[in-house]
Amino acid sequence: MAISLSKGQKINLTKEKEGLNKIRVGLGWDEAKKFLGIFGADVDCDASAILLRNGKFVDKKDLVYFGNLKHKSGSVVHCGDNLTGSGAGDDEQILVELKSVPSDVDRIVFVVNIYDCIARRQHFGMVKNAYIRIEDQGSRSELCRFNLTDEYNGCTAMIMGEVSKEGNEWQFHAIGQGTDDAKIGQLVNRFS
Repeated sequence: MAISLSKGQKINLTKEKEGLNKIRVGLGWDEAKKFLGIFGADVDCDASAILLRNGKFVDKKDLVYFGNLKHKSGSVVHCGDNLTGSGAGDDEQILVELKSVPSDVDRIVFVVNIYDCIARRQHFGMVKNAYIRIEDQGSRSELCRFNLTDEYNGCTAMIMGEVSKEGNEWQFHAIGQGTDDAKIGQLVNRFS
């Protein structure tokens, strides 16, 4: 049974699932009901993974997103871009092979930003049911889930959560921090 996390909570993934190596990070959201059928374009949210070394982003190749689907180590793979967020279940998924993550990477931060948010005049107040979940790829069992419940009007990007390494153990931290970053580059700069 998956553990439901609240904002700020952590879970030790390797203690929850002995021998855990491959995880699937599922990110989901729905577009809020359009007022009288208008809002303009669909809200296109993009999930990304930012690999940090000593807590810092140091190499542009350490960003895995729709424009770079696979980390050079092969340890983090983006499963593709969903342009609308429609349908049930995960909208975007990122696979992580924990044992293959470079040894000097101590955190992988999972973020979501709204594509072309300024021109489209879109923000996370137009999104509902957002979540991040961690699944064991081998058994397809969900280990934990964090449903975002705060009000994010005006926020154009979201730091959803992170997987961090402490010794030989991996933990997941539910963050849920909204930002006003308009592009993934600005979001990444927060970790430089």
